[in-house]
Amino acid sequence: MVQTSNPPHDHENQALVLKSATISRLIVLTLTIIYRILVSPYDTSAPLNPPCLTPNNINNNNNNNNNNTLPISPRVASAIENGVVWDSVYFVRIAQCGYEYEQIYAFLPLLPISISFFSRTVFAVFVPFIGHRAVLALSGYVINNLAFVFAALYFYKLSTIILKDHGIALQATILFCFNPASIFYSSIYSESLYSLLSFGGMYYFVSGGSNLSVIFLALSGCARSNGVLNAGYLCFQTMHQAYDAMFQRKRVILALQIVIAGAIRSAFIFAPFIAFQAYGYYNMCVGRSPVELRPWCKAKVPLLYNYIQSHYWDVGFLRYFQVKQLPNFLLATPILSLALCSVVHYAKLRPQIFFSLGFQTSTEEKSCGVVFLSDDLSRSKVAGTVEKSSVRVEENFHLTRRKKLMKGDKVEIPIESEPAARPGYLSASVLPFVLHLGFMAGTAFFVMHVQVATRFLSASPPIYWFASYMMRHHAKCFRWGYMIWAYSALYIFLGSLLFSNFYPFT
Repeated sequence: MVQTSNPPHDHENQALVLKSATISRLIVLTLTIIYRILVSPYDTSAPLNPPCLTPNNINNNNNNNNNNTLPISPRVASAIENGVVWDSVYFVRIAQCGYEYEQIYAFLPLLPISISFFSRTVFAVFVPFIGHRAVLALSGYVINNLAFVFAALYFYKLSTIILKDHGIALQATILFCFNPASIFYSSIYSESLYSLLSFGGMYYFVSGGSNLSVIFLALSGCARSNGVLNAGYLCFQTMHQAYDAMFQRKRVILALQIVIAGAIRSAFIFAPFIAFQAYGYYNMCVGRSPVELRPWCKAKVPLLYNYIQSHYWDVGFLRYFQVKQLPNFLLATPILSLALCSVVHYAKLRPQIFFSLGFQTSTEEKSCGVVFLSDDLSRSKVAGTVEKSSVRVEENFHLTRRKKLMKGDKVEIPIESEPAARPGYLSASVLPFVLHLGFMAGTAFFVMHVQVATRFLSASPPIYWFASYMMRHHAKCFRWGYMIWAYSALYIFLGSLLFSNFYPFT
């Protein structure tokens, strides 16, 4: 968890990341506008905006006032509102009217709160020109596209620390900038905010900013429900730190302190999501007669989110395994295959670390600041050796490659010839991220609506680390690179066409 010093060209890489992220958003937005002009939407109900149910709602009063006076630029307002499709309708509606219905509690509050705040402050001046709802939509577009750019920057910084290879880190980040779920990162969806907070939290986690990391990861749970899974990184680290203190240092009190601190930090990450469930319970259950109570209100553990997913969207274990859903499984096959290959490849080439959950790790890798073992007490001990060790590992790796080339051998280096502490995707520091990806991929395949896997897994770092690693080090890198880029380009063009015109897409 020690950040090494940045090489001189790192600032150039960061500038390239910002440029790539910005260009990718402009491409997606341009495609969306073109497709909206050329293709007739499947559903034309996007501009409909009935009054809010709560008469005393502040946003409702603003909305009614704006409905009485037509906007100065109705065409611009209509163009913006027509882009509010699919789940974007819910996010904009919540920002405008709050949580009106039971099923709307499936959408967490961070994005609607952000939209509402920006519409009342930064973009309030545009209300007379395009109307209140269009300003809400405009706020959502700006928030998400800006969040994506900064998410890409955090992803690059995280990748350089974990992979210790700036080339692979840069390539992986560019892959993220043009990921197959790009349309959702430029629409009024929670993916961009979640990625920003998730990558930011992971970056501060591995660079030593524990408290800041917890804040970021807790906020990610306000953007998407799977943000609570990020507590797994802290739990994983706590488990290794406690084991090290108990059995290696023989310090029982220290192990107890580590466990308590880890439990508190993990609970803090869960707190926003639990608080939102309590908010839903208070609004939907408290003060109602037994006849009016919904079934989930009477449960021992009344979880509104689980009930909504099961009752309204039919989400559950193996529920989606139906013949009629075969096209959706085919739509999710590329991302699920890439996720499966990344996990299996890591497990196959690092079986000792993978199946021991990182407990059987070489001494050299531990001294290099493996994320799940280093802590505040040991950081000062290893800080002076991390940079030298990581540089030495990478130099030895490339020296072996040059010797092979001089002898006329193949460029690909067998895994057995790599040093004990490997940079790149096969680093021991990648393990918790791979385990996290494996759990999410399994959940997407067996429990969720499988077509959602494309955007559900799009914020998982190992997807891009593995793709970049294979493109650079595999003997068939050209074929891998062609397939990965073709897949991303196809889904960007297809997603921009289908999603923007209210046709089904992931």
